[in-house]
Amino acid sequence: MPTARPAPKAAPKAARKAARKAVARPTPKPTANPASEAVATDGAELAERLLAAQVAWAVGELTGERLAAMLGRAVEDLLDALGGSQVADLVSPDDVRLTARRVLDQIVGSPLVTELAVEVADAVYDLAASDDHLLGDVVPRDPVVDLVAKLLSMRQLRDRALDRLTESPLVADVSAKFVGKIIADVVAQNRARAEKLPGMSSLLSLGSGAASRVRSVTDRHLDQLLGDAAGKGASFALRRTNNAARELIDDAPLHEAALELWDLHAEEPISRLREYLGKQDLRDLVEITMRLVSSARDAEWMAAALDAGVEVFFARYGDLELHALLAELGVDRDGIRDDIRRFAPPVLERLRADGSLERLVRERLEPFFGSAQVAELLGGN
Repeated sequence: MPTARPAPKAAPKAARKAARKAVARPTPKPTANPASEAVATDGAELAERLLAAQVAWAVGELTGERLAAMLGRAVEDLLDALGGSQVADLVSPDDVRLTARRVLDQIVGSPLVTELAVEVADAVYDLAASDDHLLGDVVPRDPVVDLVAKLLSMRQLRDRALDRLTESPLVADVSAKFVGKIIADVVAQNRARAEKLPGMSSLLSLGSGAASRVRSVTDRHLDQLLGDAAGKGASFALRRTNNAARELIDDAPLHEAALELWDLHAEEPISRLREYLGKQDLRDLVEITMRLVSSARDAEWMAAALDAGVEVFFARYGDLELHALLAELGVDRDGIRDDIRRFAPPVLERLRADGSLERLVRERLEPFFGSAQVAELLGGN
């Protein structure tokens, strides 16, 4: 008969208690590294100090004599870097079109531009210097000679304008009244002369009375007959007038007459031109002209014309290098540098005086010095 196995002995009480403590004991937390915390703190402080130094340096570069030197270097460096680039590689025609349209729409059509144009016209009208300068000193004679010659030689424009006048019934009516006025004046003058002769006054009065009685009988028919004749006569007279105008322009010494008139004005002060135009008339003309320009800017044709101008510019100058274009425009480095030095310092000085310059520079640089990349670099040191 097999022998029974003895039951396992219970673990001692002290061993069981130790096991329970081992299970219940929490996992110890990692101990903070004072050295790492010190490095992180030192890195943040160093970044702040570097930011302050960078801000101070940048503000110094934008102040006083250092600003002038910096602007000079910036212009030279920019032109050296881009001067050899073609214009079409620096700006695209599409971008220029968009900008040109925006300028035409927002700036040319602005009420401010109209008001400014009127105020400038007033200032020019009252300009004291107009008393000290002759018209001929401002406008040379040679361009005037060329302009007069060109205007008189534009036969196509002249002939077409005269032909269109004959197509207007209103112009024919005005012409008939004009001719009728001339005829009436001639008849009145001749009658005045005739009445000075003995017996002619009574004879003319008798004739006028008879004519009045005849007219009272056939008034309506006579008016219609005269009206038809006047209408046909007006059109005929207008055509004859146009032919006479063509012959006058071709044969008469209009070129010499125009230049003689110019020479008379060229020897007079510019202020004498006020005799031709009052100040209010000039204001009205400028304002009306600006309204015409402002209303025309919304037309699709104006946008098409603007686009055509941009295309012409790039077709002619797009392949030019930037320095060559500036030379064509008569703009040199010294001029660009001087203009920037003239306008930039007062603006930057105003910003520096009220603290805005330092604030703007700090806001621009602070994200960099507070970035993780800078913190890693500074922490690694």
